[in-house]
Amino acid sequence: MIDLRFLRENPDVVRASQRARGEDPALVDALLEADAARRSAVATADNLRAEHKVMGKQVGKASPEERPALLARAQEMSVKVKEAEVAQHAADDDLDTAQRAISNVVQEGAPAGGEDDYIVLETIGTPREFDFEPKDHLELGEALGVIDMERGAKVSGARFYFLTGYGALLQLGLLQLAAQRAVANGFTMMIPPVLVRPEIMAGTGFLGQHSAEVYHLADDDLYLVGTSEVPLAGYHSGEILDLGAGPKRYAGWSSCFRREAGSYGKDTRGIIRVHQFDKIEMFVYTTPDQADAEHRRLLAWEQEMLTAIEVPYRIIDVAAGDLGSSAARKFDCEAWVPTQQTYRELTSTSNCTTFQARRLSVRYRDESGKPQIAATLNGTLATTRWIVALLENHQQADGSVRVPAALVPFVGTDVLRPQR
Repeated sequence: MIDLRFLRENPDVVRASQRARGEDPALVDALLEADAARRSAVATADNLRAEHKVMGKQVGKASPEERPALLARAQEMSVKVKEAEVAQHAADDDLDTAQRAISNVVQEGAPAGGEDDYIVLETIGTPREFDFEPKDHLELGEALGVIDMERGAKVSGARFYFLTGYGALLQLGLLQLAAQRAVANGFTMMIPPVLVRPEIMAGTGFLGQHSAEVYHLADDDLYLVGTSEVPLAGYHSGEILDLGAGPKRYAGWSSCFRREAGSYGKDTRGIIRVHQFDKIEMFVYTTPDQADAEHRRLLAWEQEMLTAIEVPYRIIDVAAGDLGSSAARKFDCEAWVPTQQTYRELTSTSNCTTFQARRLSVRYRDESGKPQIAATLNGTLATTRWIVALLENHQQADGSVRVPAALVPFVGTDVLRPQR
């Protein structure tokens, strides 16, 4: 959630952020009103409690003749205190609701607009010119015996799949390479739980505009995560961190689950948009003044991985209207997909500033020893979707697919050959 002090001092900045996202700027005024009402309720309750405390002391000192009247007044005051405390709790709830309704403040420099209003920051590599008609990743995957969508649908339904043989090794290789790179860059590897409590899912911002994407186990009141960002964000909830030696960096390896609500008929072929996939996600806790520099480092680490798998890609600055509610800025790396003649997202890295940590009460001590809200960031280091770009960009005329040199030790072969 956003910083109330920042809101009070910069309401026009928050309104502009809401407009840039395509969201309602009137929510800012609703939050300001809720904030003022809550502060007034707190002041009223505090004053009544103080008055009641003084009256209690007077009762103790009163003469037998004065005491009955003072006791009656004290009882009346006690009722007012309880009423004021009820009003304060209601004001707290109203403030929390109003505060959670507003997305993170978009960082200056992020493009305004929606999904198609991104800015291309850099293009790396040149799309390959084929001297044969390239096949798409599913046709290749089925011929190579590495993807089985038909049996995935038979077992689990639409948008599920089996990775078989070298397909499984290819995914494991991608994730193992990412894990090695992460550890070399100072990350602690984590295998987190994939079921989380509601307060953790809400704390990361996924129960707002993205709630329809999340699988909920009603009987247990637990949520399946769509990214290990969620459990890693909750890992230090309610804690005060020592960031004196620099950022705390974690890399989570997990299966991820997304309902893909509202995407029916979109990317239904193959494994571009599926309900379950595996991913290694970088997650960082740092101080707010270091968050921008850390964001650039996360992007650079993502680029190193994309260079290792040898695919052409571009970096885009995602527009405000296409940011998740927690992100103040997001950079995507999109790989070229030959059969679609376009770039498709392989990685995202987001600077969430203090938005998630404020919800989850993750703090650090500044130089004076005073607790302050930490900043959080996240970024993709490898995921199942990368197989799409790998197969299509490295296919050969005979239907085989070259395995990038960095993955050969994990996959066990330098060429995947058709089985039929």
